[in-house]
Amino acid sequence: MHSPVHNGADNGAHHGQHVVKTQAGVTKDLVEKHEHGRGSFKMAILVGGYLLLLGIVGVVLKIVDGFSDPSKWGYHVGLVVFLMSTAGAAPMVAIAPRMAKAHWRRPISRIGEIYGAVGVLTLILFIPVLWVLPGLDDNRRSLWFFNDIQMPATMPHIMATLSLVSLVALGLALLWLSALPDLAILRDRSTGSRQKMFARLANGWSGTSQQWFFQKHRMGVVGAFYFMTLVITFFFISVDFSMTLVPGWIDALYPLTQAQNALQAAAATVLVTMYVLHRWGGYREYITLTQFWGLGKLLFALSLLWIWFWFSSFIIFWYGAKPAEQAVLELLTVGPYLPIMYIEFALVFLIPLWVLVWNPVRKSVLGPTLIAIGVLAGTALDRIRVYVASYSVPGIGDPAVVKHELHAIPDAILPALSDILIWVGGIGGAAFIFLLVSRVIPVINIWEQKELVLYQIHKKFHRTEVQVLGKPD
Repeated sequence: MHSPVHNGADNGAHHGQHVVKTQAGVTKDLVEKHEHGRGSFKMAILVGGYLLLLGIVGVVLKIVDGFSDPSKWGYHVGLVVFLMSTAGAAPMVAIAPRMAKAHWRRPISRIGEIYGAVGVLTLILFIPVLWVLPGLDDNRRSLWFFNDIQMPATMPHIMATLSLVSLVALGLALLWLSALPDLAILRDRSTGSRQKMFARLANGWSGTSQQWFFQKHRMGVVGAFYFMTLVITFFFISVDFSMTLVPGWIDALYPLTQAQNALQAAAATVLVTMYVLHRWGGYREYITLTQFWGLGKLLFALSLLWIWFWFSSFIIFWYGAKPAEQAVLELLTVGPYLPIMYIEFALVFLIPLWVLVWNPVRKSVLGPTLIAIGVLAGTALDRIRVYVASYSVPGIGDPAVVKHELHAIPDAILPALSDILIWVGGIGGAAFIFLLVSRVIPVINIWEQKELVLYQIHKKFHRTEVQVLGKPD
């Protein structure tokens, strides 16, 4: 595979001549960047920690207010699903291109993997939601019904919890497996307590052929299970924690729609993080135009896929036009949350379509980043629209309420102070955890950058110089 080499700071060129790094040079450079970092890092982690404290205050206020009124918890549930859709799905940006053996993803794979650790925060925030969701003994609509089998009243809670715990565990396992060679490098270059810490984390890694073989295949297996568990988790959460709460809402495509939206948000999450590291993190030489261009194309494709999923569900309810279906559309789309729907539609589909279709914008650093920020905002609005509306339906869990049709459309619910604190704290807490983990595990994958040196050469091609990349077997 050939790619032109552009002279400039982004690829280490000096005076018109491309500088080819050695493995030792890559190791020395990335270790120094990891150990020393930048002065802005401490400020960023302090801000993230402060926002996390505000989020804790919001959660405490919400718990003190009680669990009896589900409508007060819609924003909290929306945040949990938003974190699942961004940080929780971000490891897929590392898993999928790695399976395709794409070289461009090497500097950004670790970003997606580190976001897997944010799942711990998502899991903690999910715990209060279990007390809000009514059990099956309330005779409510649910996925878990069988004619002759008595299901446990907490079956929705059990299955959602097991799937989310599995997702978090797989995310941490993937991060650890990927980081093993880098942890061994840091172990050999550290002293004192840091050396002991890295020695425990490296788990005796010495770089034997057998260790590399097992690491490669275990990462493949864990990555495949992560993808399956991500889809399963969205299935349980979207069905039992939103769709079954709204009478008349029956959409077989909705769980997969939520998973697809998460992949789009995951690409946007990694893009924004890439820009921060490129602009302020000191990794401009590694995270270059190539990475923004490659992930920008993927974000463009996922934005086009968003409209297919949305329209496939919308047309069924609109064309069927049964009273129950019209009530669902009124609640979720064309009723009190219509302004949010308009903004969301523009941010996650229209703007990416009409902007990323232009090559000069897509092939840039700032263009895909700005679109990614809009996609994240649109995804947040989507989670607020869907889950706040679902939890605003009166009589959740009350067997006296008709379960097959929504007769009265509740008004839109504005966020309370605790809701604002929870959202600010949740997003700040995700950044805080990412920054903390990046102080232990390098944010750029050292061993994959060293491996890239083995696959690339630079040679003259007519009047320019091209980079020739080999493909791993």
